[in-house]
Amino acid sequence: MPIWSEIQRGVLDALDEPALVVEGHILVAANGPARDLLGGAIEGRDIRLAIRHPQALEQILAHRSAEIDVTGIGELGRSWRMVIRALGKDSALVRLIDRSESVSAERMRVDFVANASHELRTPLSTVLGYAETLAEEEDLPLELRWNFGRTMREEARRMLRIIEDLMSLSRIEADRFIAPNDRVQIDEIVSSAVANVSAMRAGRDCPVNVHIPADLPPVRGDGAQLVQVFDNLLANAVRYGCEGSNSKVDVTAVRSGRWITVTVRDQGPGIPREHLPRVTERFYRVDAARSRESGGTGLGLAIVKHIVERHRGSLEIKSTVGVGTSVSVRLPLAL
Repeated sequence: MPIWSEIQRGVLDALDEPALVVEGHILVAANGPARDLLGGAIEGRDIRLAIRHPQALEQILAHRSAEIDVTGIGELGRSWRMVIRALGKDSALVRLIDRSESVSAERMRVDFVANASHELRTPLSTVLGYAETLAEEEDLPLELRWNFGRTMREEARRMLRIIEDLMSLSRIEADRFIAPNDRVQIDEIVSSAVANVSAMRAGRDCPVNVHIPADLPPVRGDGAQLVQVFDNLLANAVRYGCEGSNSKVDVTAVRSGRWITVTVRDQGPGIPREHLPRVTERFYRVDAARSRESGGTGLGLAIVKHIVERHRGSLEIKSTVGVGTSVSVRLPLAL
């Protein structure tokens, strides 16, 4: 076993990722991150006791330069890029570069494409099927033609809403690192959002009660995007929380130090606890069939989350089954 100089040890310890040196089958040196990952007493021991991944061991013990992707070293399911560089005939430097975030991002991208394709394919198949019937059947009754036409129109509108929401998400993500700096009055934002959902409230005995102090200072934000936030929150509250008798939606705003928190509460069926961590994911629905029937795209809360993050704010969702749901948006004051 070689004696490592302070300089050699310093170079190894300067690496941020786990790094270790192997001579023969003995692990002769490891930096702090490697010891945290594999154990504090791994130096001087057989590498096969520290790393039990067959493919990784084969490459390490070959003492040849190589790069491979491995999963499960140190932690179950964690993904790594293992970079091996030969140091001599029987020794090698091994670095482990954490790929968990990139693997997770790629998985999210694949899932997003699959979900978006599914959401668009369903209405598109309906439109195509009815269009083919109308084109090929000359003697369809007039009432049936009207029904087909109405269905095609509604499905086309559904696809348009999905596409518009996807484009909106894309624009928000493109600007996510640019914090907005306009001075925006919360009462004006909420008033616009309440007006925008008035058509949805038609025929429902479900008032929207707004309680916002007149002396609230402005927040720092993008007016159009903040209207979009409360459009989505109020639309959800009306869509799912205005089905019972004497239902209502409450919107309140309070100041706390350098922040204003706006809360939208409904008296709907509530969201089961196990769904709450995922409701801001794209296309995630607690009740998929009900959401589609009521015109939801499955993207509303994802849009809300991304806009709030761009505003350097926070989002909190609380819900009790059988009682209702409250969504709070915390935004910084324009000081």
